Amino acid sequence: MNDLSLDSPYSSGTSRLDIDKALRNAGRDPDRLQLADLTLVEDFHTMGRIATGALVELTGLTAHSRVLDAGSGIGGTARFIADTYRCRVTSVDLTEDYCETARWLNAAVGLDGLISVRQGDVTELPFGDRGFDVVFSQHVQMNIADKDALYREAHRVLETGGLLALWDITAGDGTPGYPLPWADRPQQSHLVTPDVLRAAVERTGFTIEVWEDLTEQAGAVMRMVLAAPPNPVGLQAFVPDFATKVEHLAQGLSDGRLRAVRCIARA
Repeated sequence: MNDLSLDSPYSSGTSRLDIDKALRNAGRDPDRLQLADLTLVEDFHTMGRIATGALVELTGLTAHSRVLDAGSGIGGTARFIADTYRCRVTSVDLTEDYCETARWLNAAVGLDGLISVRQGDVTELPFGDRGFDVVFSQHVQMNIADKDALYREAHRVLETGGLLALWDITAGDGTPGYPLPWADRPQQSHLVTPDVLRAAVERTGFTIEVWEDLTEQAGAVMRMVLAAPPNPVGLQAFVPDFATKVEHLAQGLSDGRLRAVRCIARA
């Protein structure tokens, strides 16, 4: 198992309580939620729902697609896909707290019949071979040193011809400031350059069909996030020191110390 379980910024154990409190403080009833109530709290990655929507569109999903969200956090991508395409989605995350929160939110918005949540390691996926048509991986590899194990597992569980949809942050020129959304300190971060990341994807059997550097766009969106008034139901509800983390992320994207890449690769 990768070392994320041993040393992680994702292990407060209170994400459900924190989100429940934020919803109530914003005048929303956690027992009567609409998916729109969660928009700003459930996409724990750069550019949020903008990035998720664009990535999903590239995969050509249908109601018959078998989807895996590998490294799903509290399940925002899975809920977006299930609601939009009405297809079956499986989500897996190493953090049991996030899995429990995902199950709660899935049920709260009436999507638990389409989404299955599993606790597990993305480098040792608890699924058989060739069970999925698309695997999504958003902001996962920065916590995993063994990139080959990550993408080898994604390739194993994909049907022949299936797609890996990747949206991630990579190393740029220089050392970024910490804490960052995925790492409180450098020892928790396993960033590599775009070239090294691309090589790992290809080495594990994928053929890359789309590879885009979206650093400029990502930096612009994150600066907008910093400038906007905080929403009471935002990621700060359950991400400690979120304002500082997003400031460091935005600065790293703006000055080239971090890069943002989008990839579609075929098994």
